[in-house]
Amino acid sequence: MKQFKNIVPKAVGFFLMFTVLCGFVYTGILTGIAQLLFPDKANGSIIEVNGKKYGCELLGQQYTDEAHMWGRIMNIDVSTYKDEDGKILMYAVPSNLSPASEEYEALVAERVEKLRAANPDEQETPIPVDLVTCSGSGLDPHISPAAADYQVARIAKANAMTEEEVKSIIEKCTENRFLGIFGEKTVNVLKVNLMLDGILTA
Repeated sequence: MKQFKNIVPKAVGFFLMFTVLCGFVYTGILTGIAQLLFPDKANGSIIEVNGKKYGCELLGQQYTDEAHMWGRIMNIDVSTYKDEDGKILMYAVPSNLSPASEEYEALVAERVEKLRAANPDEQETPIPVDLVTCSGSGLDPHISPAAADYQVARIAKANAMTEEEVKSIIEKCTENRFLGIFGEKTVNVLKVNLMLDGILTA
């Protein structure tokens, strides 16, 4: 019993000490460092122009009109829940269909037909695979440079721009490989569309 009484205060002391160190001190230091060195990323990588927030550059948004660049396929699940501003919440989820299934094959064929109809100048150009498939998260904000180039003619025509102007915007929104060697070059769809709308500048 005496031994138990000696252990309890020490155990409680260690519990409180590590709660303060790991729960407050450590977290506070890392948060402070992140805010100091990477404030944009620490706060959600939000694209904000003149006080208005247009979205996170790390999360995809769905565009289906001719004047904007289309991103990866998004399976939108509209929630019945609303946020604090009363807006209905939407979620994008990855597809769980097998690539070998007939249903998946039909979905891809439907997407190909839609892209061909929207981009009549590219009938002979192979459609980049990332334009007809979902990403693993269902929220990928990037597409390949080939997928971006596939849409240039349509975007230029819909915005009364030259193809060179559209390609220039795409180039400004193209992100290089990590450390120059890992991964592939990618194009941020949201940034391209905000630049097409004149909201974002280089």
